[in-house]
Amino acid sequence: MLTVGSWPRGKAAARQATGKELLSITYYTLVPSSLRDGGIIKEMKHIKSVFMLVSLILLAAGAWAQDRATGGIKGKVRVETGTPSGVSVIVRQGEQEVARGVTNKNGEFVISRLAPGRYGVTLRKPGLSVGSIEDIEVKAGKTRSLGDRLVLSIDEGSIAFIRGSVFNQNDRSVPNIRIELAKIEDDGTARKIDGRVTNEIGAFVFRLSPDAAKYRITAKPNSGEPVSKDVEIDGAAVYRVALSIRPPTN
Repeated sequence: MLTVGSWPRGKAAARQATGKELLSITYYTLVPSSLRDGGIIKEMKHIKSVFMLVSLILLAAGAWAQDRATGGIKGKVRVETGTPSGVSVIVRQGEQEVARGVTNKNGEFVISRLAPGRYGVTLRKPGLSVGSIEDIEVKAGKTRSLGDRLVLSIDEGSIAFIRGSVFNQNDRSVPNIRIELAKIEDDGTARKIDGRVTNEIGAFVFRLSPDAAKYRITAKPNSGEPVSKDVEIDGAAVYRVALSIRPPTN
């Protein structure tokens, strides 16, 4: 856009004001057409978009360069009981922790951006034994796979056990008796959570969380009435119970 003006606006007005002849002065204001009708806002948005794009490219290039200069460790954890999710994966050099992660619902984990070198991995989850692997070599640009051979067994020092036996009227152990485990809720209802069959010597065992709770053990023979006993758990220990079944009455 071109704006044209003059000062004073006419020679006659100038003579009238000063009595002298003045030179006419004309001034021009140049505005690029691209900035008319909101164009300046569009230009600013365009510049901002270009700046963001360049920033993203630089960040991606930096991340790519960093990934090429570092490595990682991945694997899959299996557990003897419960679910493999939520296992803490601690990566260390010597005794110093350098990275940490957690397994997903399938027991899988990936620890990235580790400097090339040798590492140890410690696996932890409440109720399970602690697992560890040493001397894992990590190379730049590569992810070292530990496979799916990482198995965590039960930590018996942090588990409550209910061990029991079933006897008949002659005080002899009875095999192949169905045993049901129910948790007694706050409202008094019993919710079944597990089941077993007695072994050849009439014994059974349940592994439970050591949290305080009340459970009901019920023996259900093929003939005769069911027999139940309640057991209160208040910590990691072995709780024993004996159930005596009677033959059906006519």
